Amino acid sequence: MILAHDVAGSGPLLVLVHGITEDRRSWDPIDLTDSFTVLRVDVRGHGESEAAEPYDIPTLAADVHDTVLHVCAARSLSEDGLPEGRPVVVGHSMGGIVATAYGALFPARAVVNVDQPLHLAAMQQQVLQADGMLRGEQFPLFIEGMFAQMSGALDASEKARLDKIRAPKQDVVLGVWRILLEGSPEEVSQLVGELTKVPADVPYLVITGLDAGPEYAQWLQQAIPHAVQEVWQPPTHYPHLADPARFVARVESFVR
Repeated sequence: MILAHDVAGSGPLLVLVHGITEDRRSWDPIDLTDSFTVLRVDVRGHGESEAAEPYDIPTLAADVHDTVLHVCAARSLSEDGLPEGRPVVVGHSMGGIVATAYGALFPARAVVNVDQPLHLAAMQQQVLQADGMLRGEQFPLFIEGMFAQMSGALDASEKARLDKIRAPKQDVVLGVWRILLEGSPEEVSQLVGELTKVPADVPYLVITGLDAGPEYAQWLQQAIPHAVQEVWQPPTHYPHLADPARFVARVESFVR
């Protein structure tokens, strides 16, 4: 699928992938166009992109790749359609898993994962506990409460901006989380194993706003041995939006 998108800037290609229920406007405070050609996408079922099954993570990553090829071909960015052969892929929350999957499945120059733990066993337990709310009429209340809790120390005005952007679609969320709701722990573990096979020559940065603790840090080093993890303050699911200038500088320095 070619996703709804916009492109700005010049230089190597960098792709921004938003979190669940949001769209590419969530990246508005982040300006990387001085150093990169920035491609912002709306993941399928979000923003202006088509809503169509399936919503599994490999499919979402393939959509991003299709869009990268489409944009590069249209702009003649390089002979093979990819500037320098590979894009930098930056994702927040759900987008962090999509970006990781992109790095595992397609050529990438680097991957930046913003506050998305990849060890999905704990997340599966939380999602299963909320199964009734997710499938029922309380779905909007669950989504509202989840993001209110995760926003943490994010500035009130920025939280209000995200709340205005957010457009929860029950069927889309259930589709993205289907593996957690319906898959066995073994199936979830197998998927995580496939999505974390990021080659050692693809730099991998994790910027965490809600610290998952030392046990997760140890797990991550086993899953992606070359991963660099940083815990930023203040605690929030949106560390990139809590300090956009710091985030831009860190991405630029990491990719160089």
